[in-house]
Amino acid sequence: MTTKILAMKNSVFYGLKTLQSIHARNFSIGALALGPVNLKGRSFLTLKDFSSDEIKHLLWVSGDLKHRIKHEKQYLPLLQGKSIAMIFEKRSTRTRMSTETGFSLLGGHPCFLTSQDIHLGVNESSTDTARVLSGLSDIVLARVNSHTTLEELVKDASIPIINGLSDLYHPIQILADFLTLQEHYGSLSGLTISWIGDGNNVLHSFMMTAAKLGVHLRVATPKGYDPDSSIIQEAQRLSKQVRISRLMHGTQFLLTSDPVEAARGSNVLVTDTWVSMGQEEEKKQRIKDFLGYQITMQTGSVAKPDWTFLHCLPRKQEEVDDQVFYSPRSLVFPEAENRKWTIMGLMVSLLTDYSPQIPMPRF
Repeated sequence: MTTKILAMKNSVFYGLKTLQSIHARNFSIGALALGPVNLKGRSFLTLKDFSSDEIKHLLWVSGDLKHRIKHEKQYLPLLQGKSIAMIFEKRSTRTRMSTETGFSLLGGHPCFLTSQDIHLGVNESSTDTARVLSGLSDIVLARVNSHTTLEELVKDASIPIINGLSDLYHPIQILADFLTLQEHYGSLSGLTISWIGDGNNVLHSFMMTAAKLGVHLRVATPKGYDPDSSIIQEAQRLSKQVRISRLMHGTQFLLTSDPVEAARGSNVLVTDTWVSMGQEEEKKQRIKDFLGYQITMQTGSVAKPDWTFLHCLPRKQEEVDDQVFYSPRSLVFPEAENRKWTIMGLMVSLLTDYSPQIPMPRF
């Protein structure tokens, strides 16, 4: 199949070794110091708006909290006296559980609002809702149908707004994915991630992040299910020249409709649901169109010897078979747990001046 290599300008390509899985508390040390990072008061709608150093800082804080709270059994009431308004237009297991338990664990009070509790833009305008919640809470996480809703909230809110998922991006998922890979491989720079599936919001967030971390991205989608064209253009720009460790390196960004070609030479195979919420009527056609896109051990046979698998869940068997999903190569359950630590790291970073206590990991 015809392949587009949108960017491949590698001044330096980091060689990879097969690394043993390491725990968050055993991050590999020795990375150069980050530049000054202060995210307090910022909103978090898309990783497009965040620099390489800022993303690394978020991962560092997340790993630090995981180490101190989970492994050292420390009590850190960093958000004591604060509250979060959680707006959910779409249901979720991981987003709700990670945010509620994480905010509570840090001493704060979460308030869950479904579409039956709050009607954004229906009974009350997004402008009024943003102003009301700004006076009643310290931060908002909104899981919405349209990304425009988030942009409207940010425009009128005086507190940080977090994108819990929109039709365009799912940035909190990507933080969990990269923390999981950091823990497993010991560093991120030079890894190759292969996305095999739909050109959806999760992929869009990978495209806005990978190059900033020195990660190569290979994408296979069926014809007609390509990522958003404007996001492709931005990913192309990022892949050509990104600042890593004070030097300029390019990363590879490949688009194809051949899953095997995308998987070739990859460290990480990733997929997601083929039928998102709201697309149920398209299910039969989508399953037909995605024929050949199931990730199996055969798919992994062309990947690197140390290849692993990610899926943001919930998973259907047509997307990945049991042999891969429940194998030692699958990182899906550590990935799901890291949704809690990364949302905690994000909320602490947006609401406080907290500095990590563990040494900075190697990125």
